[in-house]
Amino acid sequence: MMDTPTEELVKDAFHNNNDVKWLKFPFCISDIDARTSARLLNDFTGERSGFVRVGPKKWFFPSGYRRNAEIYYNFQPRSDDVWIVTFPRSGTTWTQELVWLLANDLDYGTASRVPLDARFPFLEFNSFVHPLVKTEFLEENKSSPEKCSLIEEVTKPAWKKLVKTTQKRFIKTHLPFALLPPNLLEVGCKVIYVARNPKDVIVSFYHLNRLFRTQGYLRDFAKYWYYFKNDQQPWTPYWSHIQEGWERRHEPNLLFMFYEDMTKDLKKCITRVSQFLEVKYTEEQHEELQEHLKIDNFRNNKSVNADLLRDLGIIRCGEGGFVRKGKSGGWREYFVGELNEEADQWIEENLKKTDLRFPES
Repeated sequence: MMDTPTEELVKDAFHNNNDVKWLKFPFCISDIDARTSARLLNDFTGERSGFVRVGPKKWFFPSGYRRNAEIYYNFQPRSDDVWIVTFPRSGTTWTQELVWLLANDLDYGTASRVPLDARFPFLEFNSFVHPLVKTEFLEENKSSPEKCSLIEEVTKPAWKKLVKTTQKRFIKTHLPFALLPPNLLEVGCKVIYVARNPKDVIVSFYHLNRLFRTQGYLRDFAKYWYYFKNDQQPWTPYWSHIQEGWERRHEPNLLFMFYEDMTKDLKKCITRVSQFLEVKYTEEQHEELQEHLKIDNFRNNKSVNADLLRDLGIIRCGEGGFVRKGKSGGWREYFVGELNEEADQWIEENLKKTDLRFPES
């Protein structure tokens, strides 16, 4: 059974809007089998209670999703919102910075001072912070009241902040469209969906799962690939996720983009996003933005590289940065031999079910 939101949560989610009807979450949420759960809990130390499947597509999430599912589904988008919807590690952070700057008069000063997570909140991040793990973060930082306060702030449900925000909102989510507010593409807000080829996604997600202690992955890449292809990673099934975005690509309030196109011709993508957001800049301003977004500059940009989370101990030292290589085709270093053959077969089988095709990387 899914926890029913309390009256307080309902009022917060509606922001005292009595004209909005609270929708019943339409999908069943069930625990995964005990044997699989035990194996996952052993390899992913950031989760302590277990994992769930959601609906007929069997979306996979940690236990924390259960208490928030109905709230995410009922979250009220506004007509001037800008949303970025992606499967994880599909160029999300890069796109966030690009979009925020285009929508905010290329305000590089604020972008430098204010972390991207504060400018562009991650809707469901709180569902991935297990209470016991949060307690450990607080215990480790107990000598610093300032750090403890920051831990409370970054782990606070993003929707609680967003419903109280009066200015234009920028929202990041990895939730598939099926689990997002049903009216998201109808209220007039701008939604950008970015897709990336699965091999690069898997490699990048593997590193993120090792980097974030809220995930806490301890094993090697081959085992991680096993979990991913069997839809035992958050936000999977991957193919269902991108298909839901692809099917909506012709809707006027959605811009569908491929990460590979961004890496090949960033200038063209900046122009596409500018037109979609209905903002105009000079050629020189577009070139300046291109320079700002170059991967070497981006990797050294503390505002986008989760430095605060590292300072708080939420991400590990020694596992590389949040922003990694930022290139297409890096999967070749990981998918080798039989592993690559297996992945190619998996991709071929799933591409037969869709007319989506990834650009060459």
